[in-house]
Amino acid sequence: MGIGLSFIAASKGYKLILTMPSYTSLERRVTMRVFGSELVLTDPTKGMGGAVKKATQLHESTPNSFMLQQFENPSNVKVHFETTGPEIWEDTLGQVDIFVMAIGSGGTVSGVGRYLKSQNPNVKIYGVEPAESNILNGGKPGPHLITGTGVGFKPGILDMDVLEAVLEVSSEDAVKMARELALKEGLMVGISSGANTVAALRLASMPENKGKLIVTVHPSFGERYLSSVLFQELRDEAEKMQPVPVD
Repeated sequence: MGIGLSFIAASKGYKLILTMPSYTSLERRVTMRVFGSELVLTDPTKGMGGAVKKATQLHESTPNSFMLQQFENPSNVKVHFETTGPEIWEDTLGQVDIFVMAIGSGGTVSGVGRYLKSQNPNVKIYGVEPAESNILNGGKPGPHLITGTGVGFKPGILDMDVLEAVLEVSSEDAVKMARELALKEGLMVGISSGANTVAALRLASMPENKGKLIVTVHPSFGERYLSSVLFQELRDEAEKMQPVPVD
């Protein structure tokens, strides 16, 4: 969301201050800075909750400021009800049986879920959260690698009533799948896309879902993770490459 806000703020001439945990990838930071956004990095051990707290403090101390509140703003859900949901419905010719999506703010899975169920109450909606930070399943918040998900608290806009269940995916499995998607499918995507795919394949393997049309989303490009653990081995390899002689 930070990158989207950054290019909109630049085009409108708004000053934008973004808070985020310091584990945010270097590529994301640079991209937001390209658009002129001011970045404030917060203690990674405090997670997204710490970033939200800092944003609230900045909002309260900055005259004429407005805080969008992605975890509380109903417009987050509304835009996915009005756009992403209809797109999925139309592209599948109304044949979608299952939608599965990792939960960050909860806007996508809630908006899409409400729309698809308004068209067909039998459509099943599943959320995804990191196994290491499974608070929606009654666990505790914890560090994980699936950026943009597992924020450590239940977002106010998340509609749990629309969900069949919240599936847990480990960081290790998400990273492994993201790498496989590049090598086997030509899809260079981020870690949360890997988590979504793991969950979708898990659902597809269940006997009761045989022949069902399952939809998920790959929400970010892999280029935004080049400095992260996702491509660490390849980055190390590339840095050690030496030129060969040319006669």
